[in-house]
Amino acid sequence: MKETPLSNCERRFLLRAIEEKKRLDGRQTYDYRNIRISFGTDYGCCIVELGKTRVLGQVSCELVSPKLNRATEGILFFNLELSQMAAPAFEPGRQSDLLVKLNRLLERCLRNSKCIDTESLCVVAGEKVWQIRVDLHLLNHDGNIIDAASIAAIVALCHFRRPDVSVQGEEVTLYTPEERDPVPLSIHHMPICVSFAFFQQGTYLLVDPNEREERVMDGLLVIAMNKHREICTIQSSGGIMLLKDQVFRCSKIAGVKVAEITELIQKALENDQRVRKEGGKFGFAESIANQRITAFKMEKAPIDTSNIEEKAEEIIAEAEPPPEVVSKPVLWTPGTAQIGEGIENSWGDLEDSEKEEEEEGGIDETVILDDTKMDTGEVSDIGSQGAPIVLSDSEEEEMIILEPEKSPKKIRAQTSANQKAPSKSQGKRRKKKRTAN
Repeated sequence: MKETPLSNCERRFLLRAIEEKKRLDGRQTYDYRNIRISFGTDYGCCIVELGKTRVLGQVSCELVSPKLNRATEGILFFNLELSQMAAPAFEPGRQSDLLVKLNRLLERCLRNSKCIDTESLCVVAGEKVWQIRVDLHLLNHDGNIIDAASIAAIVALCHFRRPDVSVQGEEVTLYTPEERDPVPLSIHHMPICVSFAFFQQGTYLLVDPNEREERVMDGLLVIAMNKHREICTIQSSGGIMLLKDQVFRCSKIAGVKVAEITELIQKALENDQRVRKEGGKFGFAESIANQRITAFKMEKAPIDTSNIEEKAEEIIAEAEPPPEVVSKPVLWTPGTAQIGEGIENSWGDLEDSEKEEEEEGGIDETVILDDTKMDTGEVSDIGSQGAPIVLSDSEEEEMIILEPEKSPKKIRAQTSANQKAPSKSQGKRRKKKRTAN
């Protein structure tokens, strides 16, 4: 995937801001971004954050045969990887020009400057030496890869511990960390790269350019220096012509920045070593800021438990009494139930018109039941008898058996389907006849 180019408007905006000595992230011309160093649980593993640029450094070692022309010296190997996780423009499995340039610059900065005593890595001259491998992985790209990579490499080397060995005759014994404490590497000095970006053919200068500033710059000057103000390597790219005064000016700025970064590295190493000796928690998980963990966490606070009963009684006395509401199931209508004192359930209720019809029907039924009682005498109250009542008028009538446990109510015998129920006018005529009799 190709890198998305900047538009002309963005390019003009960046150049105009640089001319006015302003930067997008609010820094001044010679300011570095914040540097943060965190260590893993194993020795030789670290992550360096330069702003949003993140580099993971890992150091490993093994016993190998030395080179023929350097039989008493160990071997140093550096490898920087640019993955698509850092930026979509990086192609995996391909040696780009940028990657080749960065690897060569790291080798000149760290190996050719003799910052590590390679003779101390010899175990048996001409037979066994230690090979130290430094793997650097770019996790996120936001500009100035070489500075972040050089800091990560030297921090990982200073933090690394190799296994201890002993030689008895021709026998080489390798001890585990449980048997003997690992041995740190012998480091003479700590070279660190400082990058300078030039704009408008060297008219304007910026320290630690970010990714957008690198796109519009005309040239780049990288100076590798240690805290003793010794220049380890220097490289200029971009095809711009720099004056002698400009190079001297950049070297003075680099000396100040390298001293600050070296002090930061030493403090980080001392803190990690102190935490490991005290038995505290260490590793990448412990270095994550608490604000980034999305979990509920409450700080412990001391609680005074003296006179707790008296205080509780005072609180209860001052508090308002709770409302007398008990949550219980309430049966509002047959077949329905409701928890608590909520709104009355209207399920199964009749409308006004239906209630009036039901009342009129109840009057008619009373009249009919009274007539039936006078004529046949087959209707009686349930409560007055102890056994079930069987009503039988004819073969066409249905048999109805009523339980005595139920509430008493009047029952009328159902006639056959062909017999029609008497109307309201017929009931009134029967009343008049009885009165006349």
